[in-house]
Amino acid sequence: MTALTHWNPLKSGIGFNPTIGFDDMFRGLATRPLWRELDAAPDMRIDVTEDDKAFHVKAEVPGVDKDAIEVSADGNQVTISAEVKRESKPGNEEGQTELCSERHYGKVCRSFTLPGDFDSAKVDAHYEVGVLALSLPKKADGGTRKIKVG
Repeated sequence: MTALTHWNPLKSGIGFNPTIGFDDMFRGLATRPLWRELDAAPDMRIDVTEDDKAFHVKAEVPGVDKDAIEVSADGNQVTISAEVKRESKPGNEEGQTELCSERHYGKVCRSFTLPGDFDSAKVDAHYEVGVLALSLPKKADGGTRKIKVG
């Protein structure tokens, strides 16, 4: 039986070893075991947009309980962290053997810096269907203005 797996060469942290040569890096690509790719923590994908009044962030955090998500702000830096706990360890149930486990269990964290300051006291956060939506109102004094040079 053959199985095709999706391989992303740009994904950070998967199978990179700076001590091997360029040819050796691609030599075992077709026969690479699937579980080597699962060692890396998953990425938290985000979309960031802005309008005149606020920055808007949408972060994918599927399978996480709403109470296990933490959002913190320091200046114009935002940090989102979440934790997924495993219900039981594999093989605990009698007669069952785990064949494949691709779901990530543990903590995932993402920090990013916004191009301007926001009012952290007025942040609005909603979590629905695996997507965390943040609305970060811009500070009133953070607007740009044209200055006439005399």
